[in-house]
Amino acid sequence: MKPLHFPSVLLLALLAACASPESRIHDQQAAFDSYPPAVQQKIRAGQADIGFTPEQVRMALGEPDHKYTRSSAEGNTEVWGYRDSGPMFSFGVGGGSFGSHSGVGGGVGVATGGDAPEDKVRVVFANGVVQSIEKTVQ
Repeated sequence: MKPLHFPSVLLLALLAACASPESRIHDQQAAFDSYPPAVQQKIRAGQADIGFTPEQVRMALGEPDHKYTRSSAEGNTEVWGYRDSGPMFSFGVGGGSFGSHSGVGGGVGVATGGDAPEDKVRVVFANGVVQSIEKTVQ
């Protein structure tokens, strides 16, 4: 068996991220068939709605680009953030010195939590179901 090269792995990841609701429905057909017709219609249209379970949101929208928890006086909620353009990466190179020592460093960063301005949709869960859906205004 040949090892996969980075471009091949990246392509496979991008294809998986772009999977349509129909392919996700097919993968979970029995669960989809058990949903009421109104829920099925929303999922087929690639839309989530208030009261949806995490499974239904994944079927409609796919895996979120990131997840995080919000805490407030009302309690904790889980937020799933979705972007149009896939995962966001940042690259950086820096230099510095301390006395007679100097160096150069580099790194790669991936956003890990909190509201991200590039999110197009945020799905907020409380008690295991969608409590609200936040969409950015374009």
